[in-house]
Amino acid sequence: MAVSAAVLGSAVLHASWNALVKGVKDHLVGFVALNLGAGAVCMLVVPFATAPARRAWPYLAVSVVIHVGYQALLLQSYRVGDLNQVYPIARGTAPLLVALLAVPLADERLGAIQLAGVAAIGGGLISLAHVRDWLRPGAASGLRGPPPALAFAFATGLLITAYSVIDGLGVRRAESTLGYAAWLVLIESVTIPSFALLRERARVRQAWRSTWRLAALGGVLSVTAYAIVLWAQTRGALAAVTALRETGVIVAAIIGTVVFHEHFGRRRLVAAVLVAAGVVLLNIG
Repeated sequence: MAVSAAVLGSAVLHASWNALVKGVKDHLVGFVALNLGAGAVCMLVVPFATAPARRAWPYLAVSVVIHVGYQALLLQSYRVGDLNQVYPIARGTAPLLVALLAVPLADERLGAIQLAGVAAIGGGLISLAHVRDWLRPGAASGLRGPPPALAFAFATGLLITAYSVIDGLGVRRAESTLGYAAWLVLIESVTIPSFALLRERARVRQAWRSTWRLAALGGVLSVTAYAIVLWAQTRGALAAVTALRETGVIVAAIIGTVVFHEHFGRRRLVAAVLVAAGVVLLNIG
C-alpha cells in the first residue's frame, strides 16, 4: 500500500510539471526550461548520492537515448495534436505493453485481478483520446486514416514502455535508486537544451526570462516524480507501477478543467472511474 501511495503521489507531480510545460506557449522553450531545471537539481544531488553499480550503467546509457527520443517525439506530438488527445494515448499505451514485456524480461507474472486492473487503467486513459473521432474519414487536415499526431502519440507510448522496462531492470541492479535517477536525468538534461541553444539560441534567450521559474519548479517536480517511480520499481511489479504512474493523466485532466478551463465531460468522468477501479484492483490483487 505504501508503494501504491508513493506512485500515486508521483503521478500528481508528473501531471503538475506537464501542466507547467503546457502553460508555456513555446513548447520547445518549455522543454528546454524543464531540462535545465532538472539538470540543475541533479547536479546538486550527484555528489551526495551513491553512484550506480557498474552493471547498471549499460541500462542507464540505453535509457538516456530512449528518454531523449521520448522527449523529442512528445514535443513533436504537441506540435501537431492536442494535449488531451496525445497525452492519454502516449501514457495509456505503456501499462498494457509493460505488462506483456515484464513476463519474459523481468520474470514477473500478474494475477488475474491485477491484470484486470492494468487493463482498466490503460483502457480508461486511452478512452480520453477520442480515437474514434481521429479515425473518421476527412478528420485532421482532411486526410483519411490516423493523423500524424496519432502516430506520434503511439510511438511516444512505445518509448515510454521501453524506458519503463529498461529502468525497472537497471535500477534493480544499481544498488542506489537516488544515484541511478540523478545520473539518468543529469545526462538526459544536456541533450535537448544543447540542441535548442545551437539551433534556436535567440528564441530560447528571448523567452528565458519568463520561464526560469518554470525551470526551477518543473525540474524539482520532474526529478522527484521519477525518483519515486524508480524506487517503487525496486519493490513492486513493473506493470503495476507503470499503470499506477499513468493515473497522472486523470490528474492532468482535472488540472486542465480547473486551471485551463477545459471541459471535463462524460468521457473523462467514465475514464476517471475506470482508472480508479483499476487502482483498487491492483491493490487488492
